[in-house]
Amino acid sequence: MKKYTILVACGAGIATSTVVCERVENLLKNNGVNAEVVQCKIAEVASRKEGADLIVSTTILPTTYNIPALTATAYITGIGMEALDQKILDHLK
Repeated sequence: MKKYTILVACGAGIATSTVVCERVENLLKNNGVNAEVVQCKIAEVASRKEGADLIVSTTILPTTYNIPALTATAYITGIGMEALDQKILDHLK
């Protein structure tokens, strides 16, 4: 079974990414997806993207990377969370 690596990034790597990290970890566990969720600052994405399968960011990424990236605004606002859950799962199946 493949193990996925997901980067969860926010501006400071503290507040919003913690909320998103927990949500993503629970989503993956509840759907039987084997994954490691790595929390980081947006500035660290470039150096940590190697081997990652997906970036979930609470802010706009400064550049485009060669791996899929989703904006996690829905997890912060509470609007459209199920749709974002599905997008994350779709990327990993």
